[in-house]
Amino acid sequence: MRPTKYFTPTEVSLHNTLGDLWVSYLGKVYDLTPLVNEFKGDVLLKPIIECAGKDISHWFDPKTKDILTHIDPLSGCVKYYTPRGRFVHVPPPCPRTDWTNDFGRPWWRDTQYEVGLLSVKTRWIRIINTLTSQEQGLEVCSEETLNEILQRYLRYNSHAASYTWKHNCVNLDMSRTLEANGIPDEDEDFYNTRMDRDLFSQSICLYFNDDLTEL
Repeated sequence: MRPTKYFTPTEVSLHNTLGDLWVSYLGKVYDLTPLVNEFKGDVLLKPIIECAGKDISHWFDPKTKDILTHIDPLSGCVKYYTPRGRFVHVPPPCPRTDWTNDFGRPWWRDTQYEVGLLSVKTRWIRIINTLTSQEQGLEVCSEETLNEILQRYLRYNSHAASYTWKHNCVNLDMSRTLEANGIPDEDEDFYNTRMDRDLFSQSICLYFNDDLTEL
């Protein structure tokens, strides 16, 4: 079983093209690129393409995890509610000979498209390299451990594992989250006091261990 990976809404929003299409809904992130390739050119892809890189939780009933339904005023039958238009795997409003339901699971119930979880709350931190005096702001998921945050930071410093990570001169437990390490999320306080988050967000200091490691 592969470990759970968290994504920020910003990361999801970057996957917004026909060749790389992600969406999020009900707390999970899905890569629908294979679905788009399978139904390439089909007009039923239009609502999905229009929402590429966005959260579409409002399409679903959080209890049933199925598409929202409504009572059709003409037929009096329960039907899927798709105000943006019918999309792939949603049956037509009336019986048709050119539509079959032998595709198995509809895409919104198919776990093969799932790539991870959407962070409930993201936060910004500052990572300061005491060896080079470089400072980097980083948006991270509040659910992530320091080891997972280290993976995010590797793009800025490929030797990040060769440093001891500290906050207020205390060594951090890399297997725990920021909150569990005593680094509170102060975004609400910044908002209420109108303080600049970029200037006052919590910082983590990196101290070089002199054992060059590259991940």
